[in-house]
Amino acid sequence: MTLFERLTLAAQGMPQRLVLPESKEPRTLQAADQIIEKKIANVFLIGHKDEIIAEADKLNLKHIAEATFINPDDEAFTEKYALLFHELRKKKGVTLEMAREQVKNPLYLGCLMIKGEDADCMVAGALSPTSHVLRAAFQVLKTKPGISVVSGAFIMLLPEGVPYGQDSMLVFADCAVVPDPTSEELAQIAVETAKTTKNIAGLDPVVAMLSFSTWGSASHERVDKVRNAVEIARQMDPALKIDGELQSDAAIVPEVAAKKAPGSEVAGHANTLIFPSLEVGNIAYKLVQRLAGAGAVGPILQGLAAPVNDLSRGATVEDIVNTIIVTCNQAIGEKNAK
Repeated sequence: MTLFERLTLAAQGMPQRLVLPESKEPRTLQAADQIIEKKIANVFLIGHKDEIIAEADKLNLKHIAEATFINPDDEAFTEKYALLFHELRKKKGVTLEMAREQVKNPLYLGCLMIKGEDADCMVAGALSPTSHVLRAAFQVLKTKPGISVVSGAFIMLLPEGVPYGQDSMLVFADCAVVPDPTSEELAQIAVETAKTTKNIAGLDPVVAMLSFSTWGSASHERVDKVRNAVEIARQMDPALKIDGELQSDAAIVPEVAAKKAPGSEVAGHANTLIFPSLEVGNIAYKLVQRLAGAGAVGPILQGLAAPVNDLSRGATVEDIVNTIIVTCNQAIGEKNAK
């Protein structure tokens, strides 16, 4: 069973309330039609029903009418969310009238529905810049308790026969958001990525904090940052299987690990790799994707108080379907953890 076959079954077994705020975007509508047909999620489309149905008819879609339609201009519906947004942002100078105007923005309304416990998760970005999606999520949902940073993980689907990782998968982070994390932020990224490894990749996380040094083989303030992050992560989650600082070969190659980090329960067996900076993580995942022919599932946003994922504006219908499936599984994982 492939990763997405397993995730699809999990989502079908516990359908989540999914908000799609870009309701007239053709690729999003096609993806929504597939999600509804396969009963993967209960879909909420933000927009005017007649306009959405008209667009769906142009695409010959058969299941869009089964979605729940949310009219952002229906003040009887949106007033409670305006009150909620005013309460959340009044210290920032947002008046009630400003809040009433803001809830007409589908990105904000979707996040407010999640905040108000009327929805579970959201996927957007086929039309909207990443900054717009994240701004709505930050202002409404914020980050999880104890977490101050949002990061982006990729599940790397390795070609058959590659002997590293587990079940032909490795999880990389942060590859998308934080340019130069502090030790505290790096620890938070590690803890949150471990949850992605468990909830999405379906693996028991074995986390390597990467550097250009293994167990003190080099001395530098950037090595110290990683070493400190390991200790902070252990305090945050004492049960987490984590080690570092480790060079990448020591993290995934047993023969190298035996020489460089003898006795480590992580070295040589890591399935979750935490990079010391965004430039390293982003370069690494793209090189593995291109040179090894690996699939890259992500970025999967981590650290938000509820699952919201951002799409590339060049996303295909398949990309959107897969992102929705991942997002629903994040929501399931958060509920199971509670």
